[in-house]
Amino acid sequence: MPHHSELDDHGVLAALFNAALGAALPDGRFDAHLPEPPKGRTIVLGGGKGAARMAAAFERAWIAAGHAPPEGLVVTRYGHLEPTRFVEVVEASHPVPDAAGVVASERILAMAREAGPDDLVVFLMSGGASALMALPAAGVTLADKQAINRALLKSGAPIGAMNRVRKSLSAIKGGRLAAAAAPARTITFLISDVPGDDPGAIGSGPTIPETSDAEGALAILAEYGIAIEPRIADAIRANQVSAGAGGPVVMLATPKMALDAAADAARGMGLVPLVLGDAIEGEAREVARVLGAMALYAAAHGEPVARPGVILSGGETTVTVRGKGRGGRNAEFLLALATVIGGVAGVAAIACDTDGIDGSEDNAGAWFSSSIIAEARAAGLDPAAHLADNDGYGFFSRLGSLVVTGPTRTNVNDFRAILVR
Repeated sequence: MPHHSELDDHGVLAALFNAALGAALPDGRFDAHLPEPPKGRTIVLGGGKGAARMAAAFERAWIAAGHAPPEGLVVTRYGHLEPTRFVEVVEASHPVPDAAGVVASERILAMAREAGPDDLVVFLMSGGASALMALPAAGVTLADKQAINRALLKSGAPIGAMNRVRKSLSAIKGGRLAAAAAPARTITFLISDVPGDDPGAIGSGPTIPETSDAEGALAILAEYGIAIEPRIADAIRANQVSAGAGGPVVMLATPKMALDAAADAARGMGLVPLVLGDAIEGEAREVARVLGAMALYAAAHGEPVARPGVILSGGETTVTVRGKGRGGRNAEFLLALATVIGGVAGVAAIACDTDGIDGSEDNAGAWFSSSIIAEARAAGLDPAAHLADNDGYGFFSRLGSLVVTGPTRTNVNDFRAILVR
């Protein structure tokens, strides 16, 4: 790998992001974790932004091991298809569920129920499964779920709170899918996009047994000012489930694996990495203020990371939408960071979603070098005004510094790197 002195800021930041992304892919990661083949069928079921790529990777590993071809169905986000030979892949809407997701979920649930004692059911789950596997509980309509999802996304509620509510509205999440597959043998493979890698939080845990908490879900809705009709509250209370038995769970990729890969790449370029953690949450602009202050201190004093160094972090921030601009949480974070750093020499940064889609835009995120403030002024851009309008996309688009990867077909949450050299 080239030394950092041989690369410009963009080259260094891109290399770090690519290293993190490579560690997030499922390709080649099933080989060491394949279960014993069944007497009956091998049925592959699942959902998420990475579900299609996971299905393709599992097929390759399963066939290479000499086993009979699998069958099954997974659902992924529109535009996130990956060619498969045996497992059917369908697309649905994310982050707001649609009818295609409901139909796919009905089919997946039916396939799980049809599994027999001699069958093996392989579940493939990644971030996004919560919205993609949208099968409303009795008494709840798809329109109800869509409205509540939209309200949650705009509320500033953390992802863990949103998933608790989603489980309470679902006929398939919170372990209900795995329960449907009994008495078949099951195994769950996960790509984590949640802080702490809690299996029950990934895609709202369709295969992870747990006892539901109706009153807790209702309290979250009340806390964030999301009004619901009494019939919805009644449906949530009626959709109780008790924890049952579950099969083995294997983590194929996690945010920590991505950060560790980026740290290794940084060392290979002669940089000192400081990994802050993979579970940093909070309002994007508030997180930017804290990390920006840390970067400024490092630039001035060589602490808490020596120069040349890089500050790495992961975890999903939130954005409370007040303006009318475009941009996801990574563009929001990066724009707020730019206003804090203010063009200090030697400081550059990148922030991207590892699924390749920052919110609902066509970019993974963005990047900037220390010349950003001067470039913005030359282009007639006011960073503070764009931030007030939640318009990180528009700001970085004008500067030509969006990061566009297209769908990566995986997802281990957000990746942030601040370079200080």
